[in-house]
Amino acid sequence: MMEHETPLQRLRSIMERLRDPDSGCPWDIEQTFETVAPYTIEEAYEVDDAIRRGDMAELKNELGDLLLQVVFHARMAEEAGLFDLDDVANAISDKMVSRHPHVFGDKSYANAEAQTLDWENLKAAERKEKTGSDGLLDDVPLALPGLKRAQKLQKRAATVGFDWPDAARVLEKVDEELAEVREAIDLDEADKIEDEIGDLLFVCTNLARNSKVDSEAALRRANAKFERRFRFIETTLKSQGRDIRETCLEDMEALWNEAKGHENR
Repeated sequence: MMEHETPLQRLRSIMERLRDPDSGCPWDIEQTFETVAPYTIEEAYEVDDAIRRGDMAELKNELGDLLLQVVFHARMAEEAGLFDLDDVANAISDKMVSRHPHVFGDKSYANAEAQTLDWENLKAAERKEKTGSDGLLDDVPLALPGLKRAQKLQKRAATVGFDWPDAARVLEKVDEELAEVREAIDLDEADKIEDEIGDLLFVCTNLARNSKVDSEAALRRANAKFERRFRFIETTLKSQGRDIRETCLEDMEALWNEAKGHENR
């Protein structure tokens, strides 16, 4: 680190060196926004993983990896004469000040719900100014995972009242969509089956949101549960000197239920 250079300035200098066309790293030099983007997404997931595991030392490292992604993109933009890291920091600072008039201004809210509603109104005004369109769904990123994008689409639509009034009504729709899945399977039409299963997943996501459950978190929890129980099957069979590949479904289901029993004690 050069004298009086802050840690962030040091990181910027390192990235500048890595991207130097004459003396930099060949791999870093050849990267583009498009090739770096998947790494950016991956690092965000690794931050989430460290948080879920409660590993604060690892969180520090993963946040550093994610910060590097921001610096990487900002450096490529600076080279192209588009913007630099200071512009990125100023843009988010301006946005936070604008969206928190109750903190940085003299506005007040009766409760968190009122503040959230105004937040959405402010975002809508920003979208219209940026795109010239006031379409509620215009800037929901296509690159989001399907489940996360479904949540955002539904949340946006709900801000104008396009929503079921309660979970009971959504459950009726779940039953309806499930019946349509069964019908598509009976017809054995692959495209129809995909379409109807998509509708079922979409309405299940809405059921979660209406019940104030994050569907992504719920699915992660279900994944973890499946892993625990399946590993119990593997471990038990191995302790019995049995090969899971040669075990019948009935025996595996019995062990699955045993695993469930252990969890419910």
